[in-house]
This record gives sequence, C-alpha cells and structure tokens, in this order.
Amino acid sequence: MAAESARRNSSPPSTSQSWSSPITSLHDDHLSTILLLLPVDSILSFSMTCKRYKSLACSDSLWEALCEREWGSQSLDALKLSSLRDGFSWMMMFQRVYKMDSVCCHKISDPDDDDVESSSFPIPRASHSLNFVNDHLVLFGGGCQGGRHLDDTWTSYVDKSNQKILKWKKVESGTPSGRFGHTCIVIGEYLLLFGGINDRGERLNDTWIGQVFCHEGLSWKLLDVGPSQRPRPPPRGAHSACCIAETKMVVHGGIGLNGVRLGDAWILELSEDFTSGTWHMVESRQSPPPRSGHTLTCIRENQVVLFGGRGLGYDVLDDVWILDIQELCEEKWIQIFYDFRDVPEYASLPRVGHSATLVLGGRILIYGGEDSYRHRKDDFWVLDVKTIPSSGLQPQGVSLNGSSVWRKLDRISYGPKSRSFHRACADLSGRFVYVFGGMVDGLLQPAASSGLRFDGELFMVELVLGFSDLDNQQRPGKCI
Repeated sequence: MAAESARRNSSPPSTSQSWSSPITSLHDDHLSTILLLLPVDSILSFSMTCKRYKSLACSDSLWEALCEREWGSQSLDALKLSSLRDGFSWMMMFQRVYKMDSVCCHKISDPDDDDVESSSFPIPRASHSLNFVNDHLVLFGGGCQGGRHLDDTWTSYVDKSNQKILKWKKVESGTPSGRFGHTCIVIGEYLLLFGGINDRGERLNDTWIGQVFCHEGLSWKLLDVGPSQRPRPPPRGAHSACCIAETKMVVHGGIGLNGVRLGDAWILELSEDFTSGTWHMVESRQSPPPRSGHTLTCIRENQVVLFGGRGLGYDVLDDVWILDIQELCEEKWIQIFYDFRDVPEYASLPRVGHSATLVLGGRILIYGGEDSYRHRKDDFWVLDVKTIPSSGLQPQGVSLNGSSVWRKLDRISYGPKSRSFHRACADLSGRFVYVFGGMVDGLLQPAASSGLRFDGELFMVELVLGFSDLDNQQRPGKCI
C-alpha cells in the first residue's frame, strides 16, 4: 500500500495542471497593448486560439486603435464625424478599406452656376498648386492660355455635409509673384510655397508661407531663410516637394538654369514659430537620376516616396525611390525594385506630370500624367506603402513583388478628360481627393501637341470601399 501510494504521489501531473503559459495570466489591457504592436495577420491568428482571445482580438476598441495606427489620427477623427461608419464596427471598416479596388469621380458644382454675375471661377490653368488646409481648398498660380503665369490665390470652404458643392473666392491680399511649376505643401495649418518659373522664363528659389483664416481669408509672407551666403537650393521649376515630420520640407529635382534637369535634394527645417527656416542639402552615396515633373509623397515621419517624371534623355520614368531620414541627420536614397510579371497593364505605368496623393488605407493614389509620346492618361493606380519596410533598408535597394504593391483601380463613374500637370489633394479623411485643371487634349487635333488646351474643371475622386465579409452579418463580435 505504501509503495502504491508513493507511486501515485510521484506520477507526473496531468497536462492541464503542468502547462500554463505566462500570457494567460496577463490582464486584457496588457494583452491589448501587446496586440497593438503586432501585424494584423498575427492578431487574426491570435484570435483563433480560444474564446477569450477571440473576444479580445475582435473588440471594437482594439480595432479602432488599429485603424488609428494604420491610417493616422486625422483620418480616424474625420471618419468618426462622417456617416460612413454608421452601423459598421471598426474591424469591418478596416476590411472594407483594405478591399478598396475602385474610385468614383464626381463633378463639383458652384451654387451660383446659374447666376453669371455672382459666380466666380479660377480660369483654366496647369502646373499650379492645390492644397487642402483648415477645411479649405487653396489654389495658387499656374500657367494659362497665352503663355501668362498667374499670381492669383483662390480659396473655397469645404462643407463636410455637402462636399460636391463649392464656391470659389478670390483672395485680394498680396501674394507671391506670378509663376508656374512651383510647389506648395501643407505643414500643420500653414502652406509652404517654393520656386517656380515666371513670365520671363526665370527660375525662382524664394520660399513663401501662407496661413488660411476663418471666412476664407489667407495671408502670404516671404519666409526668412537667412543671408544669401547660407546654403539654399538653386532656382528651379517643375520640381517636387513634400512635408516630413511636421516641421520640414523636402525639395527634389526640377528644371534649373538653362533648362538643365536637376537631381539634388534639399531639406528646409522651420523654426518653432514658423517665421524662418534653414536649408541643408541631402548627402547620399546614391540618388535618383535627375528629373522633372515627378512626385514626392511622405509616407511616414521619416520616409518619402519618389515616383516617375521625365529624365535627362526626355524619357518618361517609372522608378520608385525612398528617401530614408534617420536620426543624427543620416539621410539616404534607396531604390525599390519590383517584379511586374504578375501586374496587368504595367506598361502604362511610366508617366510625368501626374499626381500622387497619400489616401486612406496607407496607399498612394496616382492619377493621370502623360507618357513619352505626350499621350495623356486618365487611369488610377495605387501603391501600397505598407509593403515598404519602415526600417533596415539597405543601400543596394529592396526587391518587392509588384502585384502585392501596385494595383490599377476601376472607375465606376463618368470619366474626366485625360490630363497631365493637374494638381490634386486629399481631405482629412483621405477618402476624398480633389483634382483641378491640367493640360487636356484639344478638340481639333487631340493627338497632336498643338491640340493641347488648359482645363478648368474641378472634380472629386471618391475611394469606393470594398465589401467586407461581415457586411451581411453586421456583428462586431465576428472576426474577419
């Protein structure tokens, strides 16, 4: 009996008693914090382990935080105020955005269209600037019929309850001199305008800062960038620019003096009160070839995507580069290589004079432009920036599967004219993109360069969200 009792006491405990993972003792709040550090696929795998984890991994609060992580706080706050999310959990919203595969274009009308005396429109133009700031569209400058370069500024308040009706108002205060091929970016509640080409064909390198006030008022002021002996970009036009880290502007390339295409990159760092700035040139062992008519798009606080443009030999490009800005002012260009064998219609991707806008879901929406033969385009592509590593990029470049990064979108609405050298900007939600102007085909000789004309159409591009697997269930407790 004693031996039998000893044997029972020394026998190994049951599996349920012996195995206990430390994760099971963590409070749900701690688990949620850990989940927010994981990729979405890992969170979904975690939800399949048991009922407790499924409930946690499918909770609306967790997916709201995930949407903010993936899309940014501005997009999330804008979606909260819209009717788009009515009846949908954040998990369902995430999947609908992920499955987005088409756009719908809407004509924008003026409430005074029928009243010729009270209606007022910007004249048709190209190579201007268009920005969304403080719930306003701001349009400045550009080239127009007759070779004139405009110096007018227009604003229009965007009412969230009716985004398809806008009324333009011309700003009569002092503005930068007339120019086209300049850049204008948004930094916080300010606009930052740089460079361009004036009526005499002179390249410029002045920097202006603008601020939009209530009731569509706007003021421009020349930014102090220090004495002339300080480093600054040479004069240029048809360059590209974007904002990084909420206090800096990156400028790259363009057409400099004597029509030479440039390949240099510069960063302007603003002072805390936005009254002055300091330029420095980006030093990198490798860099994109010189070009003009390309785009720069900020995808993360420390990364910028460059795409397309016209190179030295007038060839139109389709290469993608990342400007990676690390601590201690370490800045480097890295090329992204793609395998396009599984990407239909890839041959139509090279372009110049297009627009590239960061939109909802962490994608760059690329629209329009023209090819090497100056055939204008009306197609929409998206580049999924989440596939680009956020760290650990090597100088030799990164190779990615083109089909997982690039996708051509369908258009399920009226078709705006094919165009190039237009301008586009997204609202705070990132779901609506406004497009104005550009060069379009003329009526008499649409295939010839002499048949070109300036366009004055304003339209809105709406991202059409895909259908979630949960759309018919409408139950936040279900997993994707």
